[in-house]
Amino acid sequence: MICEVIVDIAHSEVDKIFDYVCDAPVRAGARVAVPFGRSAATGFVVRVKEKSDYPAEKLKKVYRVEEGTPAINGECLSLARVIAHRYRVPLALCLRLFLPPEMRTGKVSENFRTFARFEEDVLIKNAPQQAACLAYLKEHGETDAAELRKLFGAAVSSLVKKGGIVLEKRRVLRDPYKDIAGRAAEHSLTAAQQRAVHTVQSTQKTVTLLHGVTGSGKTEVYLTLIADALAAGKTAIFLVPEISLTPQMLSQLRARFGSAAAILHSGLSAGERFDEWQRLREGSARIAIGARSAVFAPVENVGVIVLDEEHDGSYSSETAPRYNTFDIALLRAKYNGCKLVLGSATPSVETYKRALDGEFELVRMPERINARPLPDVDLVDMRREVKRGNPSPFSAALRERLATCLDEGQQAIVFLNRRGYSQTVLCRDCGYVAKCEHCDVSLTYHSEENCLKCHYCGARYKMLEACPSCGGRHICYAGTGTQRVVGELKKLYPSARILRMDNDTTGGKEGHFRILRQFADREADILVGTQMVAKGHDFPLVTLVGILDADMSLHFPDYRSGERTFQLITQVAGRSGRGSEKGDVVLQTYDPDNAILRFAAAYDYEGFYRHEVNMRAATMFPPFALIVRVMVSSSEDGAALEALREVYEKLQAVYASAQEEFLFFNRMHAPIKRIQGKYRYQVLMRLVSGKLLERIYDAAAGVKHRDALVWVEENPSNLS
Repeated sequence: MICEVIVDIAHSEVDKIFDYVCDAPVRAGARVAVPFGRSAATGFVVRVKEKSDYPAEKLKKVYRVEEGTPAINGECLSLARVIAHRYRVPLALCLRLFLPPEMRTGKVSENFRTFARFEEDVLIKNAPQQAACLAYLKEHGETDAAELRKLFGAAVSSLVKKGGIVLEKRRVLRDPYKDIAGRAAEHSLTAAQQRAVHTVQSTQKTVTLLHGVTGSGKTEVYLTLIADALAAGKTAIFLVPEISLTPQMLSQLRARFGSAAAILHSGLSAGERFDEWQRLREGSARIAIGARSAVFAPVENVGVIVLDEEHDGSYSSETAPRYNTFDIALLRAKYNGCKLVLGSATPSVETYKRALDGEFELVRMPERINARPLPDVDLVDMRREVKRGNPSPFSAALRERLATCLDEGQQAIVFLNRRGYSQTVLCRDCGYVAKCEHCDVSLTYHSEENCLKCHYCGARYKMLEACPSCGGRHICYAGTGTQRVVGELKKLYPSARILRMDNDTTGGKEGHFRILRQFADREADILVGTQMVAKGHDFPLVTLVGILDADMSLHFPDYRSGERTFQLITQVAGRSGRGSEKGDVVLQTYDPDNAILRFAAAYDYEGFYRHEVNMRAATMFPPFALIVRVMVSSSEDGAALEALREVYEKLQAVYASAQEEFLFFNRMHAPIKRIQGKYRYQVLMRLVSGKLLERIYDAAAGVKHRDALVWVEENPSNLS
């Protein structure tokens, strides 16, 4: 038998099929150990055939087949080929997407433990430990052998020899979030939810956009669709934008479906991720839930795919292959003939236009469950606060409402999308700003550790005692972060219990869940956080949301800045008033007349959409054009410039042959010139359509520079 093998080396020079002889039974998708060059390598079998076009004496033999069941199923193998061609990356790189990373390197394997159980009473003379051991097993039943030996030592081995105890080695699954059981709840559907489910299931269109306000019950629609898929003998994939949302959603899935739900995300330990992947691959788990990478879950016969908070930028991969999760989910939906459901209270402009144009089915859920009102939004002009001599990050209105909220025993969320204590540290004498040595960005001061941190590469520096430029000691802080907000709140409300949720406080797998559980259990009165607190969370006792520095993302040099601001404000405002009490939102701004903020305060998505889509139509930005950039990165500036010159020459040929397709074409520094020690340049293009995409990808793939990395991004979520 001949195997066609792709060696697991992500390099274009070996991105080709090699034939090997295999004496053992093997199927496409299996991992095999093969001789390659002067050493051994792991490869993926992409096809099995009877004969090779190469002479038999030149073919090498497969050393071994790594697993009995192929690691990659037929659908995923097919999908990997499509991704490799679409993004012009080695097939091995795409096949890796479907496996737990540690599985490839052999650093993780199945977990086995030995258990002891009582077999029969045996004759014991003058051996009290053996008698106690047997009595223990009779009372407690099967016990981990290691634990039993800790209690009774050598008595365990003696009883095994006598036949009183039987030892059995079994595979034991590592269970992430084993404390999350979820409480079964009533799940009768409202009329609006029933209409949504019926529309999704009856439409002829593959994709449905579920546009529902925060608190409208979109989750119950998702769970009903998943239940129906499972009842039909199929599987499901449930995607959320951030790791922080997965434990909460897992809790709801386990409450409804028990152990059928498996979680996949990068925050799990190697063993946990491997076991959850195994459960999905074997079919003992039938629902995959997780962030972006869960779209590659090894489930078969998929019945529904849910992409919650579809507008979120984290669904775009920033490492090769630079895919958009929606595109992969759509490929899987079409392969399986199932429905893809996109959910959001604030759909992206591109998605909403496709729904209005009839490409997607559109389902609107404009009211909250039980017709609960959306919280009132109070726009506070912070310019007036400054004129009144208020230097605090909190307006008088927010301070007053926080005090009332605390007095009434309710909870509040304070949102600021900037972590740390201070955004910038500078010298008043000469204007020096502390910057990262590896990135072209300013450092953020973190008071708890009394250090400066780079939020791009993670580098840490000692806090300045004097200016390194002029020697001056007038060091000051500019810009407020979540650490500083917590400190200010503690001064204002000494008895209030305050939690902070940002990248600095949510380390480890349990980080997000621990903070959210504490807040849900009333162990805190105020939750201060970044965008982690904005999405999906349901706290019935939260009746106040304070939004600090609402304009922060409004004036970024990015065509999506208005859209992102609207989405973030709407999402975080929706955390208030989800219980029996009406909610309030205090939105602080230095630009209270801004149209985007006015639309957000009124929950007027339709008005925002008309405003935004008309502006983009006039300026020819997506969805009326396609932004493509070819990025070049290298640790050596000269190498980056050389690669830029080469790719620019290739792209100039494309431009010269089809100028009518280009709205803009130029090369330049990336907005952030250096990140993690890498110099960054770009060729930026705005195209009328996607006709030239393949030629652009080919041009970028044709640059073979040893010291520089070249890649393509389409409508990048982050233009920095």
